[in-house]
Amino acid sequence: MITRESDEPMFNDSPAVSVLMPVRDGQLHLDEAMASLLAQTFPDFEILVVDDGSTDDTPGQLKHWAEEDDRVRVITSEPVGIVRALELGRGEARGRYLARMDADDVADPRRFAAQFSMMENHPTLSGCGCGVRYFPPEAVRGGARRYEAWINSIRSPDDVARSVWVECPLAHPTFFLRSASVEGVGGYTDTGWPEDYDLILRLHRAGHRLANVPQVLHRWREGADRLSRTDLRYSLGSFLRCRVHHLVRGPLAHGRDVVVWGAGPVGKTFARALQAEGIRVAAFVELDPRKIGQEIHGAPVLDTGQALQIRGPLHASAVGQPGARARIEALLEGAAMAPGADFVAVG
Repeated sequence: MITRESDEPMFNDSPAVSVLMPVRDGQLHLDEAMASLLAQTFPDFEILVVDDGSTDDTPGQLKHWAEEDDRVRVITSEPVGIVRALELGRGEARGRYLARMDADDVADPRRFAAQFSMMENHPTLSGCGCGVRYFPPEAVRGGARRYEAWINSIRSPDDVARSVWVECPLAHPTFFLRSASVEGVGGYTDTGWPEDYDLILRLHRAGHRLANVPQVLHRWREGADRLSRTDLRYSLGSFLRCRVHHLVRGPLAHGRDVVVWGAGPVGKTFARALQAEGIRVAAFVELDPRKIGQEIHGAPVLDTGQALQIRGPLHASAVGQPGARARIEALLEGAAMAPGADFVAVG
């Protein structure tokens, strides 16, 4: 059963931005998140909060915020999960832009103004994110800091296109997307893997351009109880399945072969996932002379010189060592191969 808070009046004017914020049992940090939204210097938005079956004091807090500010609209649902909750919110959205917010994060007061300005000034963009900072400091580990640094280095549409097959290049709670673009690719879908990465890859495959506002304008709460830490749909294996699914329907459509750069654990795991989808791995590429000339999963291991002579298959950099991806991309570009068309980075 789905209900809407407080017999909302009929709205004559549509806000520019609809904020989608699902929440379940979020009483601990909800007030901080809501206060940060209502402190935005850009005021032309509505907040669609989907209470996804909360059993704590979340409903009472949301009632308070809806009474305090008529831009807050509450949708109450039985527990349906984040994807369905996002789609419930999107179904009620009236803005030409969709912005995301997590119920335990904190948005900088300038976030919406900066993102709105980017989108209005760059009409060829379909969406943007912004820079993020994980908090509280005592909960943030090395992996989160590396991801934070990586995502904050991605700014231009070219940066996004180069990075999109590695990981989700826009932080989900910072999404600021054109509503029509999201509708055009079918909105959020429940596929058993990360819903944000799936949406970004569908937008990318459809030719939409994405970017990030370079300023850090969102504080992203870290903790062991985060959904991305506890739900299997956000595991490394789920990210891999999502990536391969879209590669097979994008750059690898029509039975295109792959040359996998990297014969270590990352490359081998990627190759197995491709082969499970019926994609032929034409070769592996390695720097280690002890591996060259061997076979892995039925494919020969080549040196870089041999690999650079191969044209037609998609070259995929699948390495985990710091700096290795950049070195491989430099080699491929030096051989007149084009990113996205001739090669991608997947690890």
